[in-house]
Amino acid sequence: MPPAFPLQPDVIPPRSGSIVILTGAGISKESGLETFRDAGGIWSQVRLEDVATPEAFARDPVRVHAFYNMRRARHRTMDIKPNAAHHAVVKLQQAWPGGVTVVTQNVDTLHDEAGTKDLIHMHGTYAQARCNFCDAVVPRLGDLSVTDICASCGKDKGMRPNVVWFGEMPLHMERITAALRDCALFISIGTSGSVYPAAGFVTMVKRSADAHTVELNLEPSQGATLFAEAHYGPATQIVPAYVESLLQSL
Repeated sequence: MPPAFPLQPDVIPPRSGSIVILTGAGISKESGLETFRDAGGIWSQVRLEDVATPEAFARDPVRVHAFYNMRRARHRTMDIKPNAAHHAVVKLQQAWPGGVTVVTQNVDTLHDEAGTKDLIHMHGTYAQARCNFCDAVVPRLGDLSVTDICASCGKDKGMRPNVVWFGEMPLHMERITAALRDCALFISIGTSGSVYPAAGFVTMVKRSADAHTVELNLEPSQGATLFAEAHYGPATQIVPAYVESLLQSL
């Protein structure tokens, strides 16, 4: 599908330059998944302290499992699919000579389903389970419970969603930092700009020579003034439009 409207980037990176794309909940919103921090988002419906911290899991693992089981089931039963923004990111990856790394804060699997390569789930994914005792990670699309036994260490009551909770360190930070330091273009899509360390990526990139920064969002993020360029509107419109403009430069 062609872009909904023309969009001209301020800066076109060199063909040999790499691109890093950071995505947040805003890229998945039009697929039918709730965002977290918008009005009516997930954290307005449930306290993150009750379902998204290591302390919550230690205190009430049944409740935490119920929350993530609900989110997995919603993805399955509502037949939620990647949207035009996810597919535009894949199109850019396939065509850009310098390479494109995608770093997502999202724990959904829509980037994976769209066919995204060189994808880093910095906050993990609810399509996997991890053992609290031995750190073994396994695919898990169905429900989790306290009765599940780890196939690696044989212990029960330790299997949890393989997601990064508040108070835990994001995953793959060394790989992400290396990609950010080397990129010629950094694109932030659908993020609130309020969750660190991801909210600080734009500052990290600005320290790199000749790196250009772009925000593509429904509305200005908390860190909007840090970006050299910005375009606002629904992700399914502005992301394909921006990608098409980059590819036309080739």
